[in-house]
Amino acid sequence: MPEPEATRTKEIGEVLLEVRELKKHFPIEKGFFRSVQGQVKAVDGVSFTIREGETFGLVGESGSGKTTLGRCIVRGIEPTSGQIMFRLPNGDEVDIATLDKKGLRAVRKHFHMIFQDPYSSLDPRMSVLDIISEPIRNNKLLSDSREIQDRVRELMDKVGLDIQHLNRYPHAFSGGQRQRIGIARSLAPSPLLIVCDEAVSALDVSIQAQILNLLEDLQEEFNLTFLFIAHDLSVVEHISDRVGVMYVGQLVELADTDSLFTSPKHPYTEALLSAVPTTDPEIKMDRIVLPGEVANPAAPPTGCYFHPRCRYAQAICAEEAPAWTKVANGHYAACHFADELELRGVENES
Repeated sequence: MPEPEATRTKEIGEVLLEVRELKKHFPIEKGFFRSVQGQVKAVDGVSFTIREGETFGLVGESGSGKTTLGRCIVRGIEPTSGQIMFRLPNGDEVDIATLDKKGLRAVRKHFHMIFQDPYSSLDPRMSVLDIISEPIRNNKLLSDSREIQDRVRELMDKVGLDIQHLNRYPHAFSGGQRQRIGIARSLAPSPLLIVCDEAVSALDVSIQAQILNLLEDLQEEFNLTFLFIAHDLSVVEHISDRVGVMYVGQLVELADTDSLFTSPKHPYTEALLSAVPTTDPEIKMDRIVLPGEVANPAAPPTGCYFHPRCRYAQAICAEEAPAWTKVANGHYAACHFADELELRGVENES
């Protein structure tokens, strides 16, 4: 992981995105007539806000629902219920979740998504010029072909690509270069929000550092807002201002990065942090191994979804779902004992 650079001065503005009680349930169909027998609750009542210029990290194990949440926000998949309130450049708010095709087409240029696999997300039959210019053409931002090509050259330069490779195809590039193409494509319509879905997890560690630093540079230059989805907490710690932790479709903790990493308030967060590697040879790793498997989102446990794997669980945890509680300034957790437990953060290991 990259070492933190000199402290960047961020300008955090008004709320840009507010997610309210968002749900995405996938039906379980069985039998000849495909009758619905149940629901997979991939995202189950998630609420949070992201401010302009901020990087909001979203972490959790595989199957926690974080990628589904990200795709719902950009309407890559249709949410079941809830609101996704997005503030447009003119100050108006729209609910992305309820927009029809025409309305969605009008606002889609203001948000974009960078995907995990930089190869499968690029059309192998399209040149770099075509890939990066596609959002410009689709949103009718420029019409003159010379202006479009100049804009693509400018974007390639911004992300560190050689403009002489304008007519090359994705197979001719490395993984890191392909991800830079994806980033340039996302920047093309000058969006306000970019959802990064595991944007560096498929890359080598050295390349990860380059891409993370590039994203931070671009954020500073264009005042971008990021929703950064990842399972690697080292990456999230480096780039995020605030972090939300998901478990089985629900947020279980949310706080600014320093508070969450040094003073977690949910046992699941503590377990995740115990697996974060350290470069200090004097620190002995004491990993918390969670028993069992991640709960089934089609048939989650009663009460707190995490209680079957929690070493602090008591009777109430199996009976009642914990409330979303403010435990400190800007720090929230869904745990019956968030105020009582003294959990270990990454700097408190011994």
